[in-house]
Amino acid sequence: MFDSLLTDRETQLRLLRFLAVGAGSALVQVAVLRSLRPRIGETWAFSVSWVVSTTTHYLANRFWALPSARDDAAQQLGEYLFAVAVSYVINLGAFKLLRNKFKLSPTWATLWAIPPSTIVVFLLLNFRVFR
Repeated sequence: MFDSLLTDRETQLRLLRFLAVGAGSALVQVAVLRSLRPRIGETWAFSVSWVVSTTTHYLANRFWALPSARDDAAQQLGEYLFAVAVSYVINLGAFKLLRNKFKLSPTWATLWAIPPSTIVVFLLLNFRVFR
């Protein structure tokens, strides 16, 4: 299944743009996390930085990486919010695991928490939300 998906040129371009947006959003998340962590604590700083990063992610995907011809913006936003809720659960779980079990710093735990949800989110966004 994945072989046929990744040989399609348009899907390849969308994946590359999606990964570029993801990298930029990760940088936003780390910057916000590092600025807030001393003030509000680790879990809250992670959560706020995730919201800011997710907003950046949505706007960049919606209008550049995964442009969509759909005209039902409200439903599309709802589907996006569902996808990012799944992403948040995966990311926060991985963050806590990496902090508590592997003793990574908050910055490294944040960065390593992103990849586990990337494939799930790309599939949901590319083939459902921003189709």
